[in-house]
Amino acid sequence: MVVTNTAGPSAAGTGSGSPAHADRRRAVSPQAVALLALLLTVGIWAGFALSARALSASTLLPADAALLRFGVPLVVLAPALWRRRGRLAAVRPGPAAKIICGAGVPFFLAAMYGGSLTSAAFVGAIVPGMVPLFVSALMVAGGKSVPRGTQSAGLVLIVAGVVALVWRYTAALDADVLLGSGTLLVASGLWALYTVGLREVDLDPVGSIGLLCLPSFAVIALLVMAGVLPTGLARAAGGDIVLFLVVQGLGVGLCAGLLYAFAIRRLGPERSSVVGSLSPVAVVLLAIPLLDESPTLPVLIGVPLIATGVALANRRPRTEVSPDA
Repeated sequence: MVVTNTAGPSAAGTGSGSPAHADRRRAVSPQAVALLALLLTVGIWAGFALSARALSASTLLPADAALLRFGVPLVVLAPALWRRRGRLAAVRPGPAAKIICGAGVPFFLAAMYGGSLTSAAFVGAIVPGMVPLFVSALMVAGGKSVPRGTQSAGLVLIVAGVVALVWRYTAALDADVLLGSGTLLVASGLWALYTVGLREVDLDPVGSIGLLCLPSFAVIALLVMAGVLPTGLARAAGGDIVLFLVVQGLGVGLCAGLLYAFAIRRLGPERSSVVGSLSPVAVVLLAIPLLDESPTLPVLIGVPLIATGVALANRRPRTEVSPDA
């Protein structure tokens, strides 16, 4: 379901214009709805982190998961995207590139590959957890607000948390985990580009998904047909296909895309990245029963540091900006 702007006049109907009814409508602010969207996104992103790790043990290959991730939303939203074709064609190249690269094929393959070399906890902690740091860097590079106060302290804690996660593997020279962690950092930086790019386009959440999925699906399909990326979709187990179709296609591709794009437009990129403070914890807790992962000492130290850092990085006194229409 697409959340729409409810600031206009009430729909026709008996009793809809009563003061009590109007007070109930005004009691739920756009910011509260956006925060609820972020909370729902946390759960979906936790599923993404778990599936990134589970992919290495499934009968699907990364290209197969990508086809489901970007193809399912296109099928579901095809009529709505056709009606928005003019606005999609009018998007400026710069913001479009941020969205397509930031959450498209480069991000997806980096997250999947990094997850295959590490653990679900690493995916859930590094990818969303580092987004506030990268978003702040992009804002500073663009001449906007400089981190200060609790925000600066939060960013330091995020870095400390990531160091705590990888320090043990640096000392032991575990090349796979270090390569996977570095790839996840790249994925996080790309997602920050996507976060900022969403704020720069004049599209509703459905249009934003189309802008992301159309070129991404086309690129993956071309790479598969050219033999650059192998595919095992024809031989994959039905259970694996259903799992990734639900988690990646419907969950991450459709639901999280709609919810996150809506939240970005309402709250802005910095405040929306607070979702990363809850996602790492949710992933660690869910990975215990679902993937039989036992949290290691670096995870028990690093994840709370990252979660606390993200929360502090987004606690800054500022006047409320009126939401986009």
